[in-house]
Amino acid sequence: MANAWFRFKQFTIEQSQCAMKVGMDGVTLGAWAPVDGARRILDIGTGTGLIALMLAQRAPAAQIDALEIDPAAVAQAQQNVHASPWADRVRVHACALQAWQAAPYDLIVSNPPFFPPGLPSSSLARDQARATLTLTHDDLLQHALRLLAPAGCLALVWPCAVAERCRPTVAALGFSVQQQVQLIPCPGKAPNRFLWLLSRDKHYESCSDLLIRTENGEYANTYASMVAPFYLKL
Repeated sequence: MANAWFRFKQFTIEQSQCAMKVGMDGVTLGAWAPVDGARRILDIGTGTGLIALMLAQRAPAAQIDALEIDPAAVAQAQQNVHASPWADRVRVHACALQAWQAAPYDLIVSNPPFFPPGLPSSSLARDQARATLTLTHDDLLQHALRLLAPAGCLALVWPCAVAERCRPTVAALGFSVQQQVQLIPCPGKAPNRFLWLLSRDKHYESCSDLLIRTENGEYANTYASMVAPFYLKL
C-alpha cells in the first residue's frame, strides 16, 4: 500500500485522496520537460499536483495552471500547492481539458491516462486516471495544440506502444517529435516508456536512451543527476 504522503526536498505530496500516487512516470516527466524560457505552463491531469510543483521549482518565473477533473484530487492538489513555496504561481483548476480556455502556453505537460477502457474497477477515480475514459489520445493532442503558443512545446510520457500508435495523429495535426527518449528500466530490459517533446517546428527527431537503474538496483548516473534536485535520497 502506498504511503499517504511523499516528501521531496522542497515540498511534500499528500496523496491519500488521489487515485494515482507518486510514481516514476510523473517524476521523470517533471524532471525532464524543458522549462527554459517558459513563462506560462499547463499541466493536464495534475492528480496530486506533483508535476506542476516540480516545474514550479525548476522554472522560477513561470505561472502554472494545473487541470484535474476528479474532485478529491483537485482538493488534494490544492492542499499540496498551498503548502508549497510556490502557492503564488501555481493554480489548480477543476476543469476538463476539452472545456479549458486560456491564453497560449509556452509549455504543456501531461502524464495522461493511456490504457484503453476495459472492465471497470471499484474506483471510478482510478479508472479515469488510468484509462482513456474522459480524455482520449486524440483529444489530448488536439486540445494541447489549440492551447499551445506557436513556438511552444508539448511534453508527454507514454508507453512505447501508445506513442507509436499516436504517430499518425501527431503528423496529421502538424506536430513533429523533436525529442524521443526511451526509458529503460534496467540493463537487458526493453524500453517501457517514451518521453516525447512535440512542437510545430519540423526539426530532426533526436532519439536517445535513458537508463533508470543499474544491474545492482541503484539509479543510473544520468537519471540520478536528473532527479537529484527532488529526491531526499538516491
